[in-house]
Parts: sequence; C-alpha cells; structure tokens
Amino acid sequence: MIRKLSYSDFESILKVINNAAQAYKGLIPSDLWKEPYMSNEELKNEINEGVEFYGWFEDNTLVGVMGIQFVKDVTLIRHAYVIKEYQRKGIGSKLLKYLISLAKTPEILVGTWKNTTWAIHFYEKHGFKLVSYEEKDKLLRKYWKIPDKQIENSVVLRLRK
Repeated sequence: MIRKLSYSDFESILKVINNAAQAYKGLIPSDLWKEPYMSNEELKNEINEGVEFYGWFEDNTLVGVMGIQFVKDVTLIRHAYVIKEYQRKGIGSKLLKYLISLAKTPEILVGTWKNTTWAIHFYEKHGFKLVSYEEKDKLLRKYWKIPDKQIENSVVLRLRK
C-alpha cells in the first residue's frame, strides 16, 4: 500500500496536498494562506531540493502523501497530508512509521504550524517532542527554507532514534 512516488505521480501529489491543506484555512496567518496551498512550481522546488515522497493508495488512488528529506545531519519529515475523507484511518501513522524506518540519521525533525494542534498531537503520539521556542527558530533557519513569518508561526518536533 505504501510506495515511493515518482514524477508520474506529480499531479496526484498536488491534489492530495491541496485537498488536505484546506484544514489550515483560518488557522495560519491569512498572508501565508493561498489557493492552491501548494503550486506546481513549489512542489517542483521541493522535489529538486531532495524531498522524496511516499504515498498510500486505496483502490489505486493516492490518498496520502508524506515526504522525507535528508539535510545535513538530520532527517526531515515533510509535507504529511491525507485526503480529508481518508483521515483518522491510520494512513498518516503508517506513512510516518515507514518514513521513520527510512531515516538515515538518529535525529528526525518535523515542522508544522503552531495552531494546528491536531498535527502536533499526531507527532507527539508517535514519540516526537516539541523543542523550545528558541531552539525551534534555530532549527527552522538551519534546515528549512521558509520565510520569517512562517518561522514565527511554526513549531518543530524532534524524535531521536
């Protein structure tokens, strides 16, 4: 049910991300919200920066995606999304456990919006711990390429294997 995604899955990846990201509407600053949430160009940039996407399929349809990226001395979990009608069925957990098993480093980091409490709880349920506010800023600046406003509105969680 889980497989590494390829360029032929590009449109399906975008569909999943933009469907599931609707949950962020109203929770992230309005000047950071856009439609679609992720553009073709942004997804291409993420892939070019080394994000490898894996997907969960139901009846040959991609319904969940999650990315992994190896940056410097850490593994990042990136872009974890499950289509709304398939959420709360364990798909995200299966993808996350699979990607954790692929991690090449003892430290795994994930960033998410600070107001998305369900996402924070999801990662905590899987053993991730929130880092301090000060450390969060340092980590986001070191390992991610995101604007300052996004850094202000994000959290980072860490898992040590």
